Amino acid sequence: MKAKNQSLEQGILKGIRVLDLSRMLSGPYATMLLADHGAEVIKIESAEGDTSRRSGPFEKKDVKGDWSGYFISLNRNKKSISLNLKNRDDIVFLKKLIKKSDVLVENFRPGVMKRLGLSFDEVSKINPEIVYGSINGFGSEIFGESPYKNWPSYDVVAQAMGGLISLTGYNEETPLKVGPGIADIFSGSLLSFGLLASILKSRETRRAQFVEVAMYDAIVSMCERAIYQYDFNNVIPRPEGNGHPLLAPFGIYSAKDGFVAIGIVEDSYWVVLKKIINFDDLLNDLKYGTIALRAQNRNELNKKINLWTKQFSKKELVKLLGGRVPFGPVNNVKEIFEDAHIRQRNMILEIERPFGGGKSWKVAGNPIKFKGFKSLSLRPPLLGEHRELYVDNFGSIISNEPTIFFQPQKRDYSCTITIRTTDNSVSEFYDCSYTWLKSKENYLICSLEKNKFVPLQNSVSAVSFNFSKVIEEKDNHKEAIDNLNINLSMRDIAEISFVHTEVEILITTKT
Repeated sequence: MKAKNQSLEQGILKGIRVLDLSRMLSGPYATMLLADHGAEVIKIESAEGDTSRRSGPFEKKDVKGDWSGYFISLNRNKKSISLNLKNRDDIVFLKKLIKKSDVLVENFRPGVMKRLGLSFDEVSKINPEIVYGSINGFGSEIFGESPYKNWPSYDVVAQAMGGLISLTGYNEETPLKVGPGIADIFSGSLLSFGLLASILKSRETRRAQFVEVAMYDAIVSMCERAIYQYDFNNVIPRPEGNGHPLLAPFGIYSAKDGFVAIGIVEDSYWVVLKKIINFDDLLNDLKYGTIALRAQNRNELNKKINLWTKQFSKKELVKLLGGRVPFGPVNNVKEIFEDAHIRQRNMILEIERPFGGGKSWKVAGNPIKFKGFKSLSLRPPLLGEHRELYVDNFGSIISNEPTIFFQPQKRDYSCTITIRTTDNSVSEFYDCSYTWLKSKENYLICSLEKNKFVPLQNSVSAVSFNFSKVIEEKDNHKEAIDNLNINLSMRDIAEISFVHTEVEILITTKT
């Protein structure tokens, strides 16, 4: 359950700093996904801490209630600073920290951040390149004013209003909430995507970005099937129990010792399944031979499948069906803990307790994997644990300036320009001078002697710029230079401009 290959690089998101003002589930889940992969997530908490610190469950020996399972699961790999956002000095410090951060995340009700002087407009004045992420029940007026904009919302409200509960359960008389906090978790997952997309755009444009997820919107998008069913057929979808309105067999079926899932979509899988079951009436292609026929006769078909499955245990059905048709046992959490898949893919993390001693905590792992990088499994922070690191040593905190925008100077680095022509011939020029221009965006301007370059100009297809240290010595900016060289390699001619002077050609590209 611990990472097996210690040679992997630690965290693909290293170098991204996130200020996490969110609490409970949706926002902390979004920032957890980033922290697991190396982002520096600083959790800003009140003196009482995130509400989830007090939500439990607690182990019996934790008589003081210091470590809630809820909090541990969502706040691993983060740091904590306790601030009073109604205190002027604390707000002043937070605004200083905003200047050195890439991202701010909040999930307060609309209007709260504005009252604190921390709206997107205010924060983007402090840091013109900040990514500002927001989750709430119904969104802000920026993307369309909701009549419910001031309503408080939690998971069950979004599940209800977004249509999920109307589709869940056995009938309309007994509505059923989905077990996990899916509205929070799905909203948080969407926000993490939005944050990373916004970081890319912010680094390209050097302008602040605002990204928002309304939980109501998220659940409507999750229930996409109901939208087109209503549009195409004027049908209001109802709860289908464990079945599917358009497919069969597709759902949950009984076993001797529990339940299993079978999901047949393609006809090819149906051919395999009916031969395994080998009931004479299931071989009737006039009744079950196509997707449409199976859907039309789904009630009786599902009953026949269930008659067959309940003759066997889950393990027996694994042997009969596993790998041959879309199939899986319905696992409880004990069975998940014991599953080899979970162990092999590190989907239950072990987190060491603070101050050592006792068995490790176990929490759900991060499903997003990156080749060459491992995710982290550091313990969650004590409330305000990192105050000294950030408050008392503020001057030593590295700016959030992306390494890709490091600007080498002529005294330290030379620049080689490689010209590729339309016939794929390559020419290199070593004797250039260069400078940097910053307006709304950053530009690199290199100069070449006119008589060397003019014969090539009309056939240029791509240009590369490569910086190297003038004097061979340890380069403290090697990572930044490597990133810059990658960014400036083989720029298409459309990304380059040429300006003629009397004696030289100026080659300009946006960085």
